[in-house]
Amino acid sequence: MNQTTKELLNLIHKSTSPYHTVAASRDLLLANGFAELSLAEDWTLAPDGKYFVTCFDSSLFAFRTGKAGSRGLKIAAAHTDFPCFRLKPAAEVNTQGYGTLNVEGYGGMIVSTWMDRPLSLAGKIVTRTEDPFKPHTHLVDFKRPLLSMSSLAIHMNREVNDGYKWNKQKDVLPLATMLGEDPEDKHFFTNFLAKELQVKPEDILSFELSTYPVEEGCTFGLKDEFISSGRLDNLTSCMGCLKGIINGNGTEGLHVACLFDNEEVGSNTKQGADSLVLNNLLHRIYAKLGLTEEALYQDMATGFMLSVDVAHALHPNYTDKCDITNKPLLGKGVVLKQACSQSYAGDAEAVAIVKGLCAANGIPCQLFVNRSDIKGGSTLGSMASALTPIRTMDIGVALLAMHSARETMGAADQKALEDLITVFFG
Repeated sequence: MNQTTKELLNLIHKSTSPYHTVAASRDLLLANGFAELSLAEDWTLAPDGKYFVTCFDSSLFAFRTGKAGSRGLKIAAAHTDFPCFRLKPAAEVNTQGYGTLNVEGYGGMIVSTWMDRPLSLAGKIVTRTEDPFKPHTHLVDFKRPLLSMSSLAIHMNREVNDGYKWNKQKDVLPLATMLGEDPEDKHFFTNFLAKELQVKPEDILSFELSTYPVEEGCTFGLKDEFISSGRLDNLTSCMGCLKGIINGNGTEGLHVACLFDNEEVGSNTKQGADSLVLNNLLHRIYAKLGLTEEALYQDMATGFMLSVDVAHALHPNYTDKCDITNKPLLGKGVVLKQACSQSYAGDAEAVAIVKGLCAANGIPCQLFVNRSDIKGGSTLGSMASALTPIRTMDIGVALLAMHSARETMGAADQKALEDLITVFFG
């Protein structure tokens, strides 16, 4: 296993919720000389500075200011969230002595891949303080198997292999415990959280907890050429953006790496790409560097953004699902994603720029377009560039089993992605 793969799997292991992705990214940036800022405080920015700021704990923006008097704008953006099941409030369900938890689907996951796996929980729990406007937030990752969504035996569902429509309210309630006669058992999950945090049950006010499979990522293949892991979508891209902003050696103008939350549910949130958070950030940076609003508008007009998210690889068992001429393979380099509907951001010049960067630096790249009769996905690039008008290109690594509990990529592609974003910032 090469160093790039080890570093990616280490980030994935730590990033068990969007909050943990931001926490792991924060640690990486601090270790590489970036200074942390707060959105709630005044800023003092210097030329050749390295800074980052978090937004509502689940989004992060890192930037380098360049040498004094230099101009230009380059942005690389990814997302911190992933499809999963999240706990609902009042989650305890008592069914004939079984303690299960009430969950809802976050994003468009392949439900069957979540069944019969050991699952843990990660996210945040918020507890009472004396000031209602300043409750205490606990970042938690239980790091051990707590739950499992058990399938119905084939003897009781003979048609399961003929295609089964999973009911997300009924079929996927994870088993958590067995209940006794103690009246307190009706609060079994709240009591569990209180014991883990060493607080009173009544002081737990709310939580945002995501399930995740506890099996760690690994490489596989006769030549160790594949990576199998959860959350490749979109932690591959988060790592690419982080490595790019850390290792990029460009000194002209402003370079920004954006890790947005909520892409899997449409991005239209206060910390998502379909909001004013990036636009506000750029205005604030330019003002603190003594640059005018007019300068920002000029730099947007000549700048460039990489929207970095995963792409669909040609599947060896379903070759007919790909476009007949644009069909990326695992291990063959960065994918340029295009759609005339603009569900992926890009234009002819944007494609040419990224192809030129790849050619000049020996970075393999390939193209993806959906079949004309199959509706494809979308990502954050078109939304972010609509609110912050800047030429944008959607790129990423190719995956099999996108939105499965465990996805597959080519091991060589991560280095290609990191190399591209690094030279983009260099």
